[in-house]
Amino acid sequence: MKKPFVRRASPDGSQTLRRAVQLGFVALNLWIGIEFYWFVRQFETGAAVTHGRPPGVEGWLPIAGLLNLKYTLVTGEIPVIHPAAMVLLVAFLAMSWLLRRSFCSWLCPVGTLSEELWKFGRRTFRRNWRFPRWLDIPLRSLKYLVFGFFFYAVLSMPADAIAEFQRSPFGVLADVKMLNFFRDLGVTAAVVLAVLMIGSIFVQNLWCRYLCPYGALIGLVSWMSPTRIRRSEQACIDCAKCAKACPSHLAVDKLISIASVECTGCLECVSACPVEGALEFQAPRSRRLSPKWVAAGVAVIFVGCVAAARLTGHWASPIPPEVYSHWIPLAASLSH
Repeated sequence: MKKPFVRRASPDGSQTLRRAVQLGFVALNLWIGIEFYWFVRQFETGAAVTHGRPPGVEGWLPIAGLLNLKYTLVTGEIPVIHPAAMVLLVAFLAMSWLLRRSFCSWLCPVGTLSEELWKFGRRTFRRNWRFPRWLDIPLRSLKYLVFGFFFYAVLSMPADAIAEFQRSPFGVLADVKMLNFFRDLGVTAAVVLAVLMIGSIFVQNLWCRYLCPYGALIGLVSWMSPTRIRRSEQACIDCAKCAKACPSHLAVDKLISIASVECTGCLECVSACPVEGALEFQAPRSRRLSPKWVAAGVAVIFVGCVAAARLTGHWASPIPPEVYSHWIPLAASLSH
């Protein structure tokens, strides 16, 4: 018997809302990047110190965040150097546990760029390409291998070694070294970045799906999330539009509950579903989470963690300007 078709009363607005959140976070990162650039330049040129260092730049230092998190778990003390790296890591892990890999699809600037590239490719070539399953699965394991390497390195460092490393000139200037990497790209790095960007035009989320160690960590945390995309067999009309819309290539139309670590909580599948109640993002006890609740949850966790860190004095690194004045001009020569 053919199932009755009950059209959605109106579009759910999830993708418009997600797009607004993505662009807002990209704008925030651009502002932080510009402020940090001028902060560094004033010490490189010997100009008057008029720009403060934006602690939010430490969101681009996930290894420092992991090191500081281990130090805190072992010692019970929050590190003085780069505390914001740990605060932001904890915030992103918390939102990924509560709302699946929402950091990847709602906040991550690299994820936003990757999404724009494959959508550009789809508009231009009318399609994206997929690796065959026998190749796709081994390639997806690469990000877990890369994450495993970093996790082992962090796990093997004792707390006193972490503290010593973070207080060293290299540790203090980790953010400056990161900036210098992008300012002074070598040929190899430039070629690799170009290949990844061009490849992302043709393959959906090339970096995120196959290589991103941060995404691997967040995916493992999201596997324990109490929230799920759930499909109602009674309401579903088997149109498969949800599976076609899923950027992670999940068989949403064949499953009841989407528990895969590849699910980013982007709600593309829910937005594509033409039937009211057939596909929903749900919390425990089958409570539906609207896109507004997801956006609010992401915002509350992010702003709440940052605010708590600022109020307790665990946000900015108390590094005197004289230290930066001495070491920033020498940053290019620092190694560890």
